[in-house]
Amino acid sequence: MTPSDYASMLLRSLGCGELMIWEDNRSTESLWQESGGMWLTGLHNGPPRQCSAPVASAMRGAWLALCALHPGKLDPQFDAHCLLGERAALANLQRAGQISAGGAAHLLQTVDGWLALNLAREDDWTLLPAWLEADVGDLQHLRTLLTLNETENLVARGRIMGLAVAALPKRRPACSFASWITRKRLAPPVATLGHRPVVLDLSSLWAGPLCAQILQECGARVIRVESIKRPDGARFGVQSFYDLLNGGKESVALRLDTQHGQSCLKDLLASADIIIEGSRPRALENMGIDAASFIAQGQSKVWLSITGYGRALGNRDWIAFGDDAAVAAGLSNTIDLPPVFCADAVADPLTGLHAAVAVLQSWLSGGGELLDVSLFSVARSIASLANLAKCEQDNASAPMPMDADDISHIQRPRARAIVSEAVALGTHTDAVIEEFLGAGQRYSRADAR
Repeated sequence: MTPSDYASMLLRSLGCGELMIWEDNRSTESLWQESGGMWLTGLHNGPPRQCSAPVASAMRGAWLALCALHPGKLDPQFDAHCLLGERAALANLQRAGQISAGGAAHLLQTVDGWLALNLAREDDWTLLPAWLEADVGDLQHLRTLLTLNETENLVARGRIMGLAVAALPKRRPACSFASWITRKRLAPPVATLGHRPVVLDLSSLWAGPLCAQILQECGARVIRVESIKRPDGARFGVQSFYDLLNGGKESVALRLDTQHGQSCLKDLLASADIIIEGSRPRALENMGIDAASFIAQGQSKVWLSITGYGRALGNRDWIAFGDDAAVAAGLSNTIDLPPVFCADAVADPLTGLHAAVAVLQSWLSGGGELLDVSLFSVARSIASLANLAKCEQDNASAPMPMDADDISHIQRPRARAIVSEAVALGTHTDAVIEEFLGAGQRYSRADAR
């Protein structure tokens, strides 16, 4: 599938397939080799692996969809497929097969299959004894214990306990473009032509901030809102990657465990045009914040919810990160055995780019919508095209077989130049509060204690 084909299909899924799309007819295979994603896919002591899903073509195609929606704002020649390798390039990550490039996620065998377990948070290891009903020493001991248990039971128990755990599907994904977004219209659209939107970005890590950054490139004003007690964990990771995603954005920090901080957040949400958040729905609901109510009250407002598995009852509380969500979606099934992780947290950049397409299309069409986009649904939609991409490769001229010792044509991950550094947490708090909530509403240092 070429990027232009994917862009057309993506726009049709949003009801706007009549737009002019910049032509890019490069193959799925060549883009994967260029993206840095292939370099990151495979066993540590083996060659990079091909992926039959059009992961890189989807990245490039989503970018062309953005260019078609907002012509003149973005460079259609930008190699968006190389976003797959940006974090790895800046953090010097390498492929590690059944350990994710970032090191936190693991593909592990059970008595009847495989599962992905992401131990990204400090307290995840403390949950393992209760999960397995046994003391867990080290990673090797964990592997041994898992081979005594069934996948389905492990995943069900782990999700209840708040672990990011997912089963590797036993079948390859079906050959069709699976749904990747759920849209709910909650207010009538209002013309937004010529109005620069204010984006309130409550998200963290990779997918949400990437979406907000792309909207910033399209001309939006982006204000990041973080908890003083629990700021974006990416701030404590690779600084250059954080700067890459968050440079140029304003920063507001609030005490979200206090009534005053929550009140300020609600006022900011009411004033924003576009809201991006990456929390499980109950996190905001516990603060009395209901997305549907805010959309219904605000003209042309767009609310983007990025979650692991969507907002629907039953899976709205499941935890997911980019690596394990991609496994659950079937992307590891599109790579030859034995199973390995696909690229680096691949569901994150895929979701960030696709979410930007959805938000921009909704905003330009008048807003009034709640957009439900999950890491799982986006990755699944790409995995579902794997068989189609393979058929296209079979019908084309057969590619030269790859020599396991010759990987010179596979490009290493690379990153864009950092234009500006991200500001310190809370740099613009008082100025933004006063601007949107009125004079005398400064969120002082005393309030933050």
